[in-house]
Amino acid sequence: MNPELSVVIPIYNEQAGLAQLFARLYPALDKLATDGISYEIIFVNDGSRDQSAVILSEQFRLRPDVTRVVLFNGNYGQHMAILAGFQTSRGQITVTLDADLQNPPEEIGALVAKMREGFDYVGSIRRKRQDSLWRTWASKAMNRFREKITGIKITDQGNMLRAYGRNVIDLINQCVEMNTFVPALAYTFSRHPTEITVEHEERAAGESKYSLYSLIRLNFDLMTGFSIVPLQLFSMFGMILSAGSGALVLLLLVRRFILGAEAEGLFTLFAISFFLMGTILFGIGLLGEYIGRIYQQVRGRPRFVIQTVLEQHD
Repeated sequence: MNPELSVVIPIYNEQAGLAQLFARLYPALDKLATDGISYEIIFVNDGSRDQSAVILSEQFRLRPDVTRVVLFNGNYGQHMAILAGFQTSRGQITVTLDADLQNPPEEIGALVAKMREGFDYVGSIRRKRQDSLWRTWASKAMNRFREKITGIKITDQGNMLRAYGRNVIDLINQCVEMNTFVPALAYTFSRHPTEITVEHEERAAGESKYSLYSLIRLNFDLMTGFSIVPLQLFSMFGMILSAGSGALVLLLLVRRFILGAEAEGLFTLFAISFFLMGTILFGIGLLGEYIGRIYQQVRGRPRFVIQTVLEQHD
């Protein structure tokens, strides 16, 4: 029989913290099982270069009844690993969890309880973030900016601990987008979304896989994948600049006929020209984001390649 709960955990170079993860995850879920909640754990190894795949294989042999391991043939990214886990999951409720223990596995029960109240998507908000000040500030700023552009209300978009109903998972599995942001996609598909507050801890071992560049790229993907507002805003900005530039040219022309030629304003013209060139380059880059997404989509390549799946067969 299919379990009620599936827990999907993407793994990428996490060998240092997997033992601690196992030591807390399985007891937390076994406790839920005593309350009648059957479960499965799906580890998705995203092309780790360390011994993570070997450790996951050993754990599968220890608990084959509730453990499944999906092995990629390369590194495709965290969200692709989550999507592969969704395709493999069988539970009515699917919970995503980071392997670094910043989200305590003991909080899974709270998400399941909230889902049982009738919600089909439960996000989580970290009560006290154990991240650096700049990372916390940057995340909050990007959250507000993203919400204004996309209309997707996710209070804490960087938090992995989330629960999804079977209806949402089935709809996500039908999507074939090359680049997407899973929580935002789930939010658009859910009928009764909500959020709860959860604890947050320091990373158990290893280091974060998200650099500042990765976070910026993630938010670009999110905004260009769920809204054309950036293009519309740039079009309006271009119209305003064009009107302003035309007015400036007219003013300089009139000034030349009345006061004569002058060299003092040369550097001002340079500054205006450089500003307009920078704006044009930014617009080309923005268009490139959308065209790049189209290019990746029309190639029709697989989003990820599963090398093998370790699971117990009935």
